Amino acid sequence: MSDLIVYGFPRSTFVNIVRLVLTHKEVPYTFHDLEPEMGKPSHLALHPFNRVPILRHGDFTVYETSAIVSYLEESFPTPALQPKSVRDRARMNQWISAVNSYYYPYMIYHVSHERNVFPELGIPSDEDVVAHALPKIEVGLKVVERELAHGKDYLLGSELTLADFYMLPSTYSFSFAPEAKAMYPKYPGFSRWREKMEGLPTVSGHREVASNVRSVIGFTRRSKKSLFDRLVGALAPSQREARARE
Repeated sequence: MSDLIVYGFPRSTFVNIVRLVLTHKEVPYTFHDLEPEMGKPSHLALHPFNRVPILRHGDFTVYETSAIVSYLEESFPTPALQPKSVRDRARMNQWISAVNSYYYPYMIYHVSHERNVFPELGIPSDEDVVAHALPKIEVGLKVVERELAHGKDYLLGSELTLADFYMLPSTYSFSFAPEAKAMYPKYPGFSRWREKMEGLPTVSGHREVASNVRSVIGFTRRSKKSLFDRLVGALAPSQREARARE
């Protein structure tokens, strides 16, 4: 089959979901860093909504993370990351939707941006945005802890699924915030799940490849400007205030 190309930027939570799935399935791919092209015609030709990730496979191009990983699961079915049971698949998709709707927005868009991204651009954190997000993150961690009460390794039990690879990047990036260092130890089941996931050869292999592209936390001068250009709309006071109410 034709070579695959993943388009995105290294820090993207959703790009890393796709890269984890490809790494786990041992599917070779090329990573194309879109940071210098974000918002330009070459990017918009791939993704009209100015987002990442994008997957190109031969003459086929698809965007949106859920569409990409579904395509990968059907195109490269082993090792399987989708349960056979219809009810387990429903649970898996419930987790995926929850990450999109509740975990990523508060862990990353609210807290990680304010704690890890804006300060690197010389912009102070908005404490109202952080304070608004923290109770919602606590709810999410309580849900994970309750669902892991089965005592098995993964979110759905003994079977590693797409749900785990969806959850991991948000919880990893949020872990660099000081609030995460205080929260995470309160949830031992969740902490064991993180330790199990971080110990997978898939994850360590992905981290090694990603670190060769660019440090997860470090920025080059070019990427700082690119990130500033992407986020400048979110820096308007009215919009940052709105985030504190979302």
